Amino acid sequence: MHIEKTFIQDLVIVTPRVFEDSRGYFFEAYNQAQFHENGIEYQFIQDNQSFSKRGVIRGLHLQINPFAQAKLVRVLEGEILDVAVDLRKNSATYGQHFSIVLSAENKKQLMVPHGFAHGFSVLSETASVLYKVDQLYHKESERGIRYDDPTLAIDWQVNPDEVIVSEKDLILPGFDEIDWEF
Repeated sequence: MHIEKTFIQDLVIVTPRVFEDSRGYFFEAYNQAQFHENGIEYQFIQDNQSFSKRGVIRGLHLQINPFAQAKLVRVLEGEILDVAVDLRKNSATYGQHFSIVLSAENKKQLMVPHGFAHGFSVLSETASVLYKVDQLYHKESERGIRYDDPTLAIDWQVNPDEVIVSEKDLILPGFDEIDWEF
């Protein structure tokens, strides 16, 4: 397992070591000991899975403290653009975002720590996304930022005519309107 740092502190890319042969392949998607050796010490308690079609944008979502969630995100089928926005006020990269293509083919994962908003867009015809979380869903702690916020200026790599966003995500506040912090 290779763990690669990004330009945003604590946000890392996890690439498994894949063993392939004539039967197919095998890899460890998660190994707690290896994560701990690399300073990633979350106790994941739930796996969530979503299925979406091309053009769907889910996000930007988060939960505030004390129910903030760390997420380990990977793709089982298809391809997504995964996005994390740093919302930690004392961070040198506050308000900046990082994006990466995650796919069933590249098998990469994004480890999104506490203090980030998270979302993704579907680049393939369909995509199945699996993510581990270290906190249960807590409705009263749920927050978000509008996906098309001009301050963040995220390129979701989806044709504007194809974008599909939930009603709930369309009414989220902009980055400059958020009144919570980590």
